[in-house]
Amino acid sequence: MNNEKIWLSSPHMGGNEQSYINSAFEENWIAPLGPNVTGFEKDLEDYLGENSHVACLSSGTGAIHLALVLAGVERDDEVICQTFTFCGSSNPIAYVGARPVFVDSELDTWNMCPNYLEEAIKDRIKAGKKPKAVIMVHLYGMPAKIDEITEVCKRYDVFLIEDAAEALGSTYKGRACGTFGDISILSFNGNKIITTSGGGALVCRNKEKKDKAIFLATQARDSAPHYQHSVIGYNYRMSNIVAGIGRGQMEILDKHVGLRRRNNDFYREIFSNKNTIEVLQEPSKDYFSNHWLSVILFKKIDKVCNNENLRIFLENFNIESRPLWKPMHMQPIYINEKYYGDSNASSLFESGLCLPSGSNLTEEQLVRIKTAINNWLD
Repeated sequence: MNNEKIWLSSPHMGGNEQSYINSAFEENWIAPLGPNVTGFEKDLEDYLGENSHVACLSSGTGAIHLALVLAGVERDDEVICQTFTFCGSSNPIAYVGARPVFVDSELDTWNMCPNYLEEAIKDRIKAGKKPKAVIMVHLYGMPAKIDEITEVCKRYDVFLIEDAAEALGSTYKGRACGTFGDISILSFNGNKIITTSGGGALVCRNKEKKDKAIFLATQARDSAPHYQHSVIGYNYRMSNIVAGIGRGQMEILDKHVGLRRRNNDFYREIFSNKNTIEVLQEPSKDYFSNHWLSVILFKKIDKVCNNENLRIFLENFNIESRPLWKPMHMQPIYINEKYYGDSNASSLFESGLCLPSGSNLTEEQLVRIKTAINNWLD
């Protein structure tokens, strides 16, 4: 049997990306502007739907940084952030000199708990430090409890940044993830549902905010014949070549979502008779996940049956799997920051495992994965 490496989530090209890249070379648009950038933004706006004004940037992390700037977050402000996430959600808080306040997960979607969110806001207001913004994440493509979270943010008048980096193609009550926040962000990193190799986007609710984002992302150059700057800007704009890859990827986005969801069904079947292991699923029909990554949770762990033993076992078969995100409040750089919650996020980290989920997994690779898992289960 072929023992080629099976990756967790590798890039998957559709075939037409090269034509957009060739056009950029032929027309000499080798710059952070051009028809591919404009076209990719339009493609995303059409896909996301009404009130989506997209600015394509160099990374999702840069998009969160700009979102914080546009939200008016400044030094010594506080920003509430989901603890169970990648550091790209939280590090930009430090970029602007603010302090993160971390909030635990709920166990239906594994995302930000609305109850702990409200507890954190009320407590910080009581301490005289009303949060300037909230960063909510749709983890592994699973939509968060959006209705409850947005209601809490509106009630206390706190700016909501929606981190949909992993959730392009996911919906909640039929509405696209990436359209719920005061500002939303997307990522096109190499392992995402579609990729531009590296890149991201800011999704604004109106064109004025998008124009300001683009201004800040292109070094905030004033309208003058010479280089003049009245505010600090950033070199965050997406290049026309990278955007060409994105245009080609948009043509097969829905197909990739379908293939990722196929993978999730595949794992559900494997673990269907194992009461101690569950696959993360939508809690109701309101939720539609792209299942960017398929994730399992060990409800009971012992010295033999646990996530780390399975990870090592799969590694010996040249199959990549990965532990869940280590919560931010447990990270050395954030260990002294405020945290509201119980132990949900830490329990998920200690008990879960991400399994190979690429849209380019072949039937042969799926057989290898199934055989390896069944051998381990036996």
